[in-house]
Amino acid sequence: MDKLIACCGLDCATCDARIATVADDDKLREETAKKWKEQFNAPNILPETINCTGCREEGAKFAHCYECEIRNCVTNKGYATCADCDSLESCQIVGEVLKFVPEALENLKKLN
Repeated sequence: MDKLIACCGLDCATCDARIATVADDDKLREETAKKWKEQFNAPNILPETINCTGCREEGAKFAHCYECEIRNCVTNKGYATCADCDSLESCQIVGEVLKFVPEALENLKKLN
């Protein structure tokens, strides 16, 4: 499977929201909503909100994409991803993602 790297370096191709959207899989939407409600303590996540084609792709976006501080920073700076920023490895905004998902940093480094 090809990678689809988000602004932060996460691989959207492996995201359950994108997989459910592309496959139009309502069962996966239900499972993802349940999992994310618990994982993120977010009771407002419902199966019908699980629609996303990827944060840098045309099409549907998960509600969080519009308020994502990382995505907004990248967009405001005119970058494609955090890989374009000289502050990548010292940035506090993307740092939380990179701390918990080191693969995201590797994905970003491979883009340059």
